Amino acid sequence: MDIQSQFENIGGHFITPIDELKQKLSKIKAYIFDWDGVFNNGSKVGNEGSSFAEPDAMGVNMLKLDYWLRNGDLPATFIVTGEENKSSQFLATREHMNAAFFKCKFKVRALDLICKENDLKPEEIAFFFDDILDVELARSVGASFQINRKANPLFNQYLVDNKSCDYRTGSAGGDGGVREACELIIGLTGSLPRAIETRIEFVGDYSKYLNDRNLIQTICEPVE
Repeated sequence: MDIQSQFENIGGHFITPIDELKQKLSKIKAYIFDWDGVFNNGSKVGNEGSSFAEPDAMGVNMLKLDYWLRNGDLPATFIVTGEENKSSQFLATREHMNAAFFKCKFKVRALDLICKENDLKPEEIAFFFDDILDVELARSVGASFQINRKANPLFNQYLVDNKSCDYRTGSAGGDGGVREACELIIGLTGSLPRAIETRIEFVGDYSKYLNDRNLIQTICEPVE
């Protein structure tokens, strides 16, 4: 079964034709992740914030590993969120992302900062998002992935009609949406079997990858 059929069979929607999406992804050097509604379903309890699921964290790790195996260096990775959330900072620090930016109500400002400080162009960045506040950033980068929520069919159609993202996941936030998008990217640009075998062996290339990854000191700061 081809990649397109595998992902459409679980509800994924290719807004950009798969060959065109593959071409876009060939230029990507960095990934930005929204938080609420992406790593979780957006639910919060008071000021305690929202959580994440380990399968999504594994997806991000495998995405970075596959990139490292193909390119010999790491992609830059960032969390950009409108709220200050300790769980997002914990995950970013544990996974040695480059930064977790918070209190960012207009997320294109974070994009400008990321490009300036990391010598990146917008077309070299992919974005994982879920909602209306994210659309301007989704339109500004090289590739974008909407984490699905079935409760907003009109918004979903708006993104299709306005070509404001490239792929909508079949899986929801907190229920594997990030993992799905990460596996799709790996499937279109690299080799998931190779990355899996490298992770299983743990020593050798995976040890070298971890050494490189763990040199990254995560920045956690507001971008207002």
